[in-house]
Amino acid sequence: MNEQEIIDWLLTGDVSIQYQVYRDLLGIEKTDLQKRIETEGWGQQFLTLQNKNYHWGFGFYQPKWTSTHYTLLELKNISLPKDCVAVKKILTIILIENKLADGGIGPIGSVKVSDVCINGMALNYFSYFQVDEIGIRSIVDFILSEQMTDGGFNCHSNRVGATHSSLHTTLSVIEGIHEYQRNNYSYKLVELLRVKQEAEEFILQHRLYKSDKTGEIIKKEFLRLPYPSRWRYDVLKALDYFQATKLEYDDRLKDALELIHSKRSKDNTWKLQAHHAGRQHFEMEKVGEPSRWNTLRAMRVLKHFKVF
Repeated sequence: MNEQEIIDWLLTGDVSIQYQVYRDLLGIEKTDLQKRIETEGWGQQFLTLQNKNYHWGFGFYQPKWTSTHYTLLELKNISLPKDCVAVKKILTIILIENKLADGGIGPIGSVKVSDVCINGMALNYFSYFQVDEIGIRSIVDFILSEQMTDGGFNCHSNRVGATHSSLHTTLSVIEGIHEYQRNNYSYKLVELLRVKQEAEEFILQHRLYKSDKTGEIIKKEFLRLPYPSRWRYDVLKALDYFQATKLEYDDRLKDALELIHSKRSKDNTWKLQAHHAGRQHFEMEKVGEPSRWNTLRAMRVLKHFKVF
């Protein structure tokens, strides 16, 4: 398929895909199309599965991946309208019921300290759906308190004494900070932007997937193209973050960009290479088949960096 044929194929997908194709590949903001995400396709399916208490699954964090937390993350990622009433209600409930003593949010029960990876993702969807700033200030404070000396973050830093940042956690946190900035929050923004820049540098020092000491691949799983990504890190997810922040080309992105380009199929689409194990609400795409999510994300990455 040529580029126009790929665009046409993408535009036969779910309404959430259509909206992002127009926005990110064609430069057209179609608010009428975004509104339909709430009443059609995947967006409607997610909302239909919401319980009477406004949670999904068994509550805030159980089970993976059908819990409220991961469902809210996916609703953000599919660009659900920000004024969705059902989502606004559960976000208010979480801020009342799931705050822990350290100011972060998390599962209520035996867990007494917050997980910075969960809070990075939560900042992401709280910011996207534009909750009142006062409700998320303690989350910001908690995140700032957890930055490690190498610039990144690790969800085990306040629990088992991690000494080196995690790419998984670091990306989740800076995705949240980016969304916070995009939605015009101001509380401790200067500090957050400094932290974001330092955390980005941590990822770039690793050329997105390599040891900064040996140059070896850190984990082969980083090279796969799953979707949804959940909390897990992969090269395409990281590149999609950097294009979203409008980062100018950096030579340390070269290996990752070449890797993504090499995964393009003969028909010029990208396949879905994996699902992360766990319960899911429904299957958006099948492993091994051409993926509209991966094709859309890869195309907007390559469009932004203009290297191929």
